[in-house]
Amino acid sequence: MRKFLDKYGIEPVRFIFMAIAGIVSAIGITIFLQPVHLYDSGIAGTSLLLAQLTPSYLTLSLFLVVLNVPLMLYGLKKQGLAFTLYSVFAVIVYSLAALIIEAKFEAEVASPIAGTDLLLCAVFGGLICGAGSGISVRHGGAIDGIEVMAVIFAKRLNITVGTFMMIYNVCLYVICGIILHSWTLPLYSIVTYYVALHTIDFIVEGLDRSKSVMIVTEKGEEVSKALMDEFGSGTTIIPAKGGFTMKDRTVVYFVVNRFQISRMRQIVHRVDSHAYLTISEVADIYKFEQK
Repeated sequence: MRKFLDKYGIEPVRFIFMAIAGIVSAIGITIFLQPVHLYDSGIAGTSLLLAQLTPSYLTLSLFLVVLNVPLMLYGLKKQGLAFTLYSVFAVIVYSLAALIIEAKFEAEVASPIAGTDLLLCAVFGGLICGAGSGISVRHGGAIDGIEVMAVIFAKRLNITVGTFMMIYNVCLYVICGIILHSWTLPLYSIVTYYVALHTIDFIVEGLDRSKSVMIVTEKGEEVSKALMDEFGSGTTIIPAKGGFTMKDRTVVYFVVNRFQISRMRQIVHRVDSHAYLTISEVADIYKFEQK
């Protein structure tokens, strides 16, 4: 069993996070969105719409499984076994938790917490659903099949994953507006989508993302030493050559947080006033120790 888990990179502890992601998402969608007929993004939003339009025995939880699981299995070859197992497990927990909560508040026509306030339901529904999705993504899975389809088809269509998902969701909200003969709920659902998107970014990438700095300089060793002495962290020195002048240069790669940027600029300018800097955001930093 252990060899099987190691072979496919499956970590049992991640199933705990997938379960948490499923439960959190179920709370968001059933407590805040479903009672007031707001729509989440992706397959969850599609499931909400179908559950609203079909007979009562075709429940939200049923559509969550029927629509999501085949898409995740379709992505098995592209995404790998570990990702697929995590994702399918998260969706099953999501569906079961939604079923239990639906049964508890079956007769509710308003959010048990936010009432009929559409703005509150949209914001907190998006916040909680986004948290569930973010937890699943951060720990190697997904809780919505449209994310898997976006990864598979976006490149074929020559668009980004984000653009693919945005197009899907815009089409979903337009269809909702046409079917409902009203644009109020779809427009509030866009608020849900916006909040969820930023919540996912916050959970996956963190609030205070680090910055990577690439410093092109003629004084690589001096710049590197000054930065290491000041901040107590290492640098990477990369030999380079100027494309226009063909003179030898050095690229110093360094990672700082946002509070260190100003001081870093001062140090570099003091050592080499002609240095060229580029600064980019870094979502995650990993250091793998040699065994």
